[in-house]
Amino acid sequence: MSTGGWIGVLVAALVAGLIIGFFGARWFFKRQIEKNPPINEGMIRALYQSVGRKPSEADIQRTMNAVKRQQR
Repeated sequence: MSTGGWIGVLVAALVAGLIIGFFGARWFFKRQIEKNPPINEGMIRALYQSVGRKPSEADIQRTMNAVKRQQR
C-alpha cells in the first residue's frame, strides 16, 4: 500500500472514531442526567421557601415538569 493509502486509512479511522465517540458520549451523558437529575423536589421546595413562599404540591410538580421539558 502506498503512503497515500495509509494516510487515507488513518483519516477514515480518525473520522469514524470521532463520530462514534461523539454519539457514545452523548448517550452516556443523557443516561447520567436521567439517573441523576440536576435538580430534585427537595431543591425546589428549598428554593420556594428561600423566597418566602410555602410551595404547594402542584407548584412542585409544575416546576419539575418544566425542568424535565427543558432537558429534552
